[in-house]
Amino acid sequence: MSTQTAPSLSVFFRNRFVQAILVSTFFLQIGIWVRNYSILLYVMEMTGGNAKAVSLISVAEYAPIFIFSFIGGAFADRWMPKRTMIWCDILSAVSIFGVLIAMSIGSWQVVFFTTLVSSILSQFSQPSGMKLFKLHVPEALVQMGMSLYQTMFAIFLILGPVLGAFVFQRFGIMVAIGVMGVAFLLSAATLTFIPKDRREDTVKKETHIWSEMKDGFKYVWNSKILTKLGGAFVAAGLALGIINPLGIFIVTERLGHPKEDLQWFMMTGGIAMIIGGILAMSFSKKVAPQKLLAFGMFVDAFMFVVMGYSEIFWLSLIAQFISSLVLPCIQIGINTMILQNTAESHLGRVNGILNPLFMGSMVIMMTMSGWLKDLFTLVPLYFASSVLFLIGVIVIAPLFKLKPAAQINQPAEQQA
Repeated sequence: MSTQTAPSLSVFFRNRFVQAILVSTFFLQIGIWVRNYSILLYVMEMTGGNAKAVSLISVAEYAPIFIFSFIGGAFADRWMPKRTMIWCDILSAVSIFGVLIAMSIGSWQVVFFTTLVSSILSQFSQPSGMKLFKLHVPEALVQMGMSLYQTMFAIFLILGPVLGAFVFQRFGIMVAIGVMGVAFLLSAATLTFIPKDRREDTVKKETHIWSEMKDGFKYVWNSKILTKLGGAFVAAGLALGIINPLGIFIVTERLGHPKEDLQWFMMTGGIAMIIGGILAMSFSKKVAPQKLLAFGMFVDAFMFVVMGYSEIFWLSLIAQFISSLVLPCIQIGINTMILQNTAESHLGRVNGILNPLFMGSMVIMMTMSGWLKDLFTLVPLYFASSVLFLIGVIVIAPLFKLKPAAQINQPAEQQA
């Protein structure tokens, strides 16, 4: 995987896998954002804004992460990654068109099934994508690739809600669901241009799936790097879970502005993430991923304090901008560390273990944040989030001494 000379940016964009995965991601993001916003608006329209019905959308989206993430990762380590991704997109499209038929005969509630199925299948597809990334992208360009990936997500963070709302309001739910299905099919078609799965990937595993799951936990536990990364995942998940639902109260209570002004914070955050992704791409080869991760968490820790204490609109907006500016550093650092420090044969299981740590911590704190706000106030809660991020920095600080050569394909048994 490593090369004598560092590959250039032009080499990166000429990579057949990179070209295919970026176009596939573009189509997937269109499908996902049209799905998220059209279903949200449709459910609100059909139920008169019923909070329980709206919350079921989040349940359909996040529940599969806990139930299927590790199972999907384990099977992703057994199956051929390219074929897995293509079939996941095709099955998502088939389920979407099935929902379209069911809705045409009057059963609107099946719209929740669209989010549920695509969320389940993504737990098999996403770790397969990570495996292909490790296989086809030169080691020196992994961090740059992650930067570009996150920049695309940030762009859709701004454009996605606009696109989803436009499709639903202009054409209605049936056309919106049709757009989702076509987007997934186009993604599957694009993935066919990825180089063929290697022959050794097609060899059937002799071991049982349950023993492989057990081996996955052992692999992470025996890896100093992955266990510390897991600790940072938990700290970050707890911190973000506390403050994510409270942004609206920063606007209305701390700043005394109408709730509609939250859109300026969302827009500022999206623009900052795009800029941050581009900046991270420019220096990604010069900074170790663990330092990139720690830098992002350290800066965010201080910005959370500013946002919690500030009663000045422009100061809070600046804090939001800086916080979002370094967010790609956190995301890129995490993904690069997983790719560089996990053997290809265990990537799916490692991803399936670490992701639920983050999501689980975040969702738990999101469910408690409203109760905590009533018990305390916004200021101590934002301060607590800051402390949790600093704890995450302390957890990964010992990894600063790692040399780059020690981070590539380290087997778990050598890291114990």
